[in-house]
Amino acid sequence: MASRIEDYAMLGNCRSAALVARNGSIDWACLPRFDSASCFSALIGEDANGRWRIAPADADAMNTRQYIDGSLVLETVWSTATGRARVVDFMPFEGEQVGIVRIVEGIEGCVDFEVVLTIRFDYGNAVPWVKRVDDETMTAVAGPDLLVVRSPVALEGEGMHSVARFSVREGETVPFALAWGPSHLPPPPTTDAHVALRDSLAFWERWSGRCNDSGEWSDIVRRSLVVLKGLSYLPTGGIVAAPTTSLPEQLGGQRNWDYRFCWARDATFVLSALVNAGYHDEASAWRDWVRRAVAGSPDQLQVLYGLAGERRLEEFEVPWLAGYEGAKPVRIGNAASMQFQLDIYGELVGAFAHAIRHGVTLQPEADEVQAVFLEHLERIWREPDEGIWEIRGEPRHFVHSKVMAWLAFQRAAEQDRHGRDPAFTYRWRAVADEIRADILAKGVDPERGCFTQSYGSKELDASLLLVTLTDFLPPDDPRIAATVRAIEEDLLVQGFVRRYDTRSGVDGLPPGEGEFLPCSFWLVENYVLLGRLDEARELFVRLIGLSNDLGLLAEEYDPRSKRLLGNFPQAFSHVALVNAAFSLAHGYSATADSHATPEAIDPQGVRA
Repeated sequence: MASRIEDYAMLGNCRSAALVARNGSIDWACLPRFDSASCFSALIGEDANGRWRIAPADADAMNTRQYIDGSLVLETVWSTATGRARVVDFMPFEGEQVGIVRIVEGIEGCVDFEVVLTIRFDYGNAVPWVKRVDDETMTAVAGPDLLVVRSPVALEGEGMHSVARFSVREGETVPFALAWGPSHLPPPPTTDAHVALRDSLAFWERWSGRCNDSGEWSDIVRRSLVVLKGLSYLPTGGIVAAPTTSLPEQLGGQRNWDYRFCWARDATFVLSALVNAGYHDEASAWRDWVRRAVAGSPDQLQVLYGLAGERRLEEFEVPWLAGYEGAKPVRIGNAASMQFQLDIYGELVGAFAHAIRHGVTLQPEADEVQAVFLEHLERIWREPDEGIWEIRGEPRHFVHSKVMAWLAFQRAAEQDRHGRDPAFTYRWRAVADEIRADILAKGVDPERGCFTQSYGSKELDASLLLVTLTDFLPPDDPRIAATVRAIEEDLLVQGFVRRYDTRSGVDGLPPGEGEFLPCSFWLVENYVLLGRLDEARELFVRLIGLSNDLGLLAEEYDPRSKRLLGNFPQAFSHVALVNAAFSLAHGYSATADSHATPEAIDPQGVRA
């Protein structure tokens, strides 16, 4: 049975990732890419669906763990009745080679260890042909996939697993190196585990050391940025939403989605976080990925894409996996890639605007691309859509979507670009004014004076917290305060924000899910905007307290069971954390100036 979501650590090398449970078991790994079929799938199945556990034979052994410095290199220290030992787990950076290295080192006394290696390709379904090559090498092959495992400890077949037992004493080290390769080619070369560890630590030290200071929360911000870097796909610059699929948003429920893809919507949020932290190279790579992914006809713009911008992400179910704690179905691919979501256009133009504002240059053709997309948006903005939450019910006129359409034209009109035809500016400003008038006439509850989830609805939606951060209305407009107040009254659950009331049936799914962590961080930014800094700080501190012992966050949190829910770790949550931290820092800095006003406090995020 898989561990609790918060008991996992992520290993990564900017090409793929693996999840290691506190008990020393790697229960999830997709090689060689984030979106490859998993070879360890116990996370969303059973142990027989694949895992790799290295842990003391003593069932009463205790451990502590940490990431070494600012890295994704995990160190777990085990204590038993006979001694202490550490296990160092990481994914090395060795060109295009992808694998996992585990080094067991004796610290004190003598510790007996056990290894259980169960390789199952194709999401836990394909049992490989395992062959011993020599005393230190074994291979596992099934279809196109090859895994090579090298260690001075010989693994032996036992049932349908490979097992080993060994001891380490003070000063001794025992390495294990697993590498993936195409089955039709020679096996990957041998990895020197200690050299790979040195090189990996050096990479992460250089990268995390560049992070801008964010004051009181610099450590948690740096950890979140390391997670984002770990979720980036180095060959293309894409950033996946999470390294997992089908971790449920409701235990035992059906809200189980594949997040191993790149969402175009995240562009503004990610760019903001990276630029604020000083990572202009990564921001440029993400900008370029977005530009390539969305290239083409604007009516074919997708919500999400593959790591290199692939468009066909058909969704299917995997019936042989039991699901995390029985949450089925297990889904591969994501049908949201075929949805119509109006807000994407606004977020893309917002990303361009944010890039320009913070010195991230755009290619010469960016203006032409933007103009073509805006011409298309001008024709379609009146249509209903599936919205930011990718509902699987009937399309609606979501207020957030309409505001993002307004933002696209507003930001385009505001851009001061040399050589631009002034007629474009006048035209785009006129369309922005038309959309704004439509929203104010149809998207405000006349009784409560707040924005609503969709035209004609009385329901609230946490995406409205983004509406208030777009300059759609000034911060002192009563509809801004009324919207925040209504969300506090209707969507706060034990101090955390839920996306919307799932009992309304708007999403076409059975009701029930956890509270959405990015929305809660958006409330922090709204408090900053309204000058409610003490409340902003209190909520921010409570939110970062939900991180596991390694600083990792999932997508949602259930305050009743006190458990993290959803795919893990979740880029959207960590991006929202970073932007909220910089908003708070900026807010306190602004209010320290006796001349500062609420309007001078400019939260980062959608306000580009």
